[in-house]
Amino acid sequence: MALKIKKILISEEQLEAKIKELGKQISEEYAGRRPILVGLLKGSVPFMARLITSIDCELETQYMAISSYEGGITSLGKIRIIKDLDVPIEGRDIIIVEDIVDTGLTLDTIIRLLKSRLARSVEVACLLDKRTKRVKDVDIKYIGFDIPDEFVVGFGLDYNELLRNLPYVGVLDTEELKEA
Repeated sequence: MALKIKKILISEEQLEAKIKELGKQISEEYAGRRPILVGLLKGSVPFMARLITSIDCELETQYMAISSYEGGITSLGKIRIIKDLDVPIEGRDIIIVEDIVDTGLTLDTIIRLLKSRLARSVEVACLLDKRTKRVKDVDIKYIGFDIPDEFVVGFGLDYNELLRNLPYVGVLDTEELKEA
């Protein structure tokens, strides 16, 4: 079965413009500081790569691998840390870089974890915010796009590890998946 994109939700050009805008905002707010940008693997990789090149201040990068999906199109609500940070963060400014926030459960867990490690500050930059799915209220300082409750893929977002490489964010045709 071939996976099909129902429509392009956010074009490559729209992504690029918004990421530059977010990078400028972060650059201004963190001038003279050295934040650590923590990318949540795997989905944040394209967003993180473009975001760090749009930020004009000293920064460090780290990655965490978190799992809340185990295939399929809905979150299981269980959070597992697969890869943790490689450096201590006590007294540091942290910006979590996330591809999409829907229920907020994963993000809430990570924010509480990093605060418990005595980070000076913990902020969030997310490319896509799906507020209609929110179960846990989380504060997101840098938001790329608010999106409707549709299953999106591309630009790092996947369906069973596929379609991450699309240069845009598209809506996956899930009707055929239900029939399979």
